[in-house]
Amino acid sequence: MRRYLFFVNQPYSYSILRPLQEEIMRRGDEAAWFVAGCSAAPLRPEERRLGSVKEVMEYNADATFVPGDWVPYFFPGIKVEVFHGMARNKRGHSSEDESDHYRIRGWFDLYCTHAVKDTEKFRELAAQYQHFGVAHTGWPKLDPLLSQPGEGKRNRSENELPVVFYASTFSRSVTSAPDLVEKIGELSRNGRWKFIVTLHPKMDPAIVDQYRKLSGENLRFVESDEDLLPLLPQADVMLCDTSSIMFEFMFLDRPVVTFRTKMPGPYLIDVHDVEDVESALEEAVQYPDTLMQETRALCDQLHSFRDGRSSGRVLDAVEDFLINKRSELKPKPMNLLRKLKVRRRLRKELARMAPESSG
Repeated sequence: MRRYLFFVNQPYSYSILRPLQEEIMRRGDEAAWFVAGCSAAPLRPEERRLGSVKEVMEYNADATFVPGDWVPYFFPGIKVEVFHGMARNKRGHSSEDESDHYRIRGWFDLYCTHAVKDTEKFRELAAQYQHFGVAHTGWPKLDPLLSQPGEGKRNRSENELPVVFYASTFSRSVTSAPDLVEKIGELSRNGRWKFIVTLHPKMDPAIVDQYRKLSGENLRFVESDEDLLPLLPQADVMLCDTSSIMFEFMFLDRPVVTFRTKMPGPYLIDVHDVEDVESALEEAVQYPDTLMQETRALCDQLHSFRDGRSSGRVLDAVEDFLINKRSELKPKPMNLLRKLKVRRRLRKELARMAPESSG
């Protein structure tokens, strides 16, 4: 029996890791969660939480799955990067290869990639560094979406309002939330649209509060620690900026409108003026043929698999690595300064959670 650990540092990790947990349980293995730096409230009663580093060490997992860019290096077992999003240049670097997605920090033994392009890039890096492996598996988070029958245009009754799912990232250089709060409030009140709204967990609390106050008959505000995947199919179109959730929505075969995105392309409708948002939504909700063809082409580039079985491939890759690949690699770099910083960060994150734990 294998033991696996899920390292959670952001609320979005839960929906990424739960399909893996389901596959682990199906195979008769064990899974546990260690949460540091965000709320553990989304954990379900049946999900096992390890509350201290001591418990993690005693649990002695064979592998730790990480949908982020750091993990305590001293945790038992191999460290497996499953990523918090798909490979796109969110920060507007001169090329996608320079994005943070491909930054090697020396924490991970195995990278589980999503598409042909990022697999090729990580394999080039693996040949260069020689201390980690790469497996082309797909992304577990998409399993619940891709295992359902094909989506496409949502069936709406003649009098039913179109639903817009609005999501925004937090970085000041790319977020649309401050610019669009008044417009989204206006559109939710004009009787032509319904909205589902969520914001990044790191969003400025003052901005979050402004959006919460917009809640009403035609606007539902969703907290960042809620599972968003079941909500995506309820929307006809997404309004976004540079948040990677827009790519997840595209796998429903539905259109996306963006506001001043850093990732423009023919697969979305991008606007730069607040007053153009509604007309862009009106265009998108018609599902233009060219736009939808480009959306499907992008999805093919971002994720190689459509079978909803990426979690199984991840676990198979981990098993192959443990049995056949680990001994072939060089030791990871010492990274003494980084390791010191990780220990400090872990202490800080656990201290920040102390009130929740004691409550």
